[in-house]
Amino acid sequence: MTWQQVGGESYDSWQKRYGQLESDEVFGVASVGGYSEYALLDRPFTKQQELSFETAAAMVTVGEAAYRAIEHLGVQPGQTLLIRGAGGRVGAVAVQLAVARGLTVVGTVAESDTARVSGLGAAAVRYGEGWVERVGRAAPGGVDFIFDASGAGVLADSVALVGDPGKVITIAAPSLAEHGVRFTGMDPADRFPEALPQLADLIAAGKLDVPVWRAYPLGDAAKAHADLEAHRNHGKAVLLP
Repeated sequence: MTWQQVGGESYDSWQKRYGQLESDEVFGVASVGGYSEYALLDRPFTKQQELSFETAAAMVTVGEAAYRAIEHLGVQPGQTLLIRGAGGRVGAVAVQLAVARGLTVVGTVAESDTARVSGLGAAAVRYGEGWVERVGRAAPGGVDFIFDASGAGVLADSVALVGDPGKVITIAAPSLAEHGVRFTGMDPADRFPEALPQLADLIAAGKLDVPVWRAYPLGDAAKAHADLEAHRNHGKAVLLP
């Protein structure tokens, strides 16, 4: 998107606040959602030329969620992070960010995602019955922290695996309260929008891959929803104005 006069605030005011030019291409988190032809961004960031709008839009949600979970856990280089749902959109980004930080990463995946997640640098183990034992074989030194991106009802086993609910975080599980696990994502104050330029730099440098499955014209939004509900997508779906 490019700059527009919004809400009566002049362009000069925006330029003074953000130091960007009218012709700049920008990306960021929209104040009230981006499901429209025009959107007001809370914190716009200049988009690198190497970064497509489709990838930038896809990265805003999944990239920030992955970055946020790792930050809140406080995992340090050399420690082992288990990512539940490592083959998903957020999980796959989390694998890449964790590996880049020098973490040892184990990821639970569907059988069909094993090769892809292994290629990202994680020890990929199949989820389902017996997953705890398989993780133990993949990480004989134990797991330090767990990021649940799957919401697959495994929080009790996850807490038991690390021995402390404070070492587990989820973005998906509805039953977290009974296990004492932190849920992140509902509170805007919990988020890290300042991470977006860092993530964009990694993508532009070829160090982070955020797959975009398909970009739909805004008029085809219903088809996009139908494809997502039918689980046809293998990556992010993006709406174009």
